[in-house]
Amino acid sequence: MAATLMILVAPPVHADPLPAGFVRLADVDPSIRQDIRYAGLENFLHRKADGYDAPVCILTKQAAQALSGVQKALAADGLTLVVFDCYRPARAVADMGKWTREGGPPDPQWYPLVPRGDLIAKGYIGELSTHSRGSTVDVAIARSDGKNKSSAACGAAGAGTLDFGTSFDCFDPASETAHRPLAAEAAANRKKLLDAMRAGGFKNYAREWWHYTLRDEPFPKLRFDFPITAG
Repeated sequence: MAATLMILVAPPVHADPLPAGFVRLADVDPSIRQDIRYAGLENFLHRKADGYDAPVCILTKQAAQALSGVQKALAADGLTLVVFDCYRPARAVADMGKWTREGGPPDPQWYPLVPRGDLIAKGYIGELSTHSRGSTVDVAIARSDGKNKSSAACGAAGAGTLDFGTSFDCFDPASETAHRPLAAEAAANRKKLLDAMRAGGFKNYAREWWHYTLRDEPFPKLRFDFPITAG
């Protein structure tokens, strides 16, 4: 599969507008909460990922519009989407891969049972990523009034979402969408997210309850490498 993929040459960092077919999510639906973890320190790298020059969600126009449809459906129940990652430059994927090869012990917050050097082999970090095609999003649900209950020890802290059993980027079997046993509330919330995203035209990656790709994505065989900027 890797041989069929193309990497597009990145435009200059200051280039704007975005490449044809891409939008900033806030320009389509500013009501969706953004918590872009790889633009800061609160992620499994413990540093900014290469290419994340702003904490901004960028997606293909089709994916952004579909996500907005999901948001409107959830808003009727007093809920909101929270996105943690959207388009991911190919350089960031390479950065993450290089980081795993540096090795190291498990991390109790992010990968409590797996040594760093095994994260690719175990399927938790990809040497290629659907995120680089621009129609994949890492997402959760929160209450619009902020009264959320998540206290998961593994994964992104302070995410302020409903309880999903783990937080975003917990690299552990407990993060598999259909993992059991799972507390009833967490299982119900995973199903709520799965049903909402499927209805909006997205498909789930079974190893990660938060990972969804637009079913009819416009660039299924391309990877992009332009940096993430605020515009």
